[in-house]
Amino acid sequence: MSGTGAPTVQVDGRGLRVAVVAASWHTTVMDGLLGGARRALAEAGVAETDVAVVRVPGSFELPVACARLARAGRYDALVALGVVIRGGTPHFEYVCQAATGGLTQVSVDTGVPVGFGVLTCDDEQQALDRAGLPGSTEDKGHEAATAALATAVALRD
Repeated sequence: MSGTGAPTVQVDGRGLRVAVVAASWHTTVMDGLLGGARRALAEAGVAETDVAVVRVPGSFELPVACARLARAGRYDALVALGVVIRGGTPHFEYVCQAATGGLTQVSVDTGVPVGFGVLTCDDEQQALDRAGLPGSTEDKGHEAATAALATAVALRD
């Protein structure tokens, strides 16, 4: 069962600058993910003025936007949020692989942590269950933001 075994992470993000890059497909799910990321950043003490939100069309576009932001040198961490729901064609596998590999490459090449908040689900209900909405069992936007901050702090220290 997903969600079990997750660590409890508390991080002091004061003074960090963070960009959240969020896809636009599946508005309800994306609103939940973005809300969770914003909550995590606020709970960690990241000033609202130190948070930029960039919207892109879909999950496939997340790596290029994150790469540009990471190379700009203005952000200590990035949070990538998206959702891909399986359909009847191989499109799902291509987009998931491109987003995952692209975001990993951005982080490794630039040294800027990228919190991975891309849901890869079999159906819409799985996405809703992970979106951090009222009634959701998980809050993957919050988790992705917390992971990015914790990594930025670990690398800084």
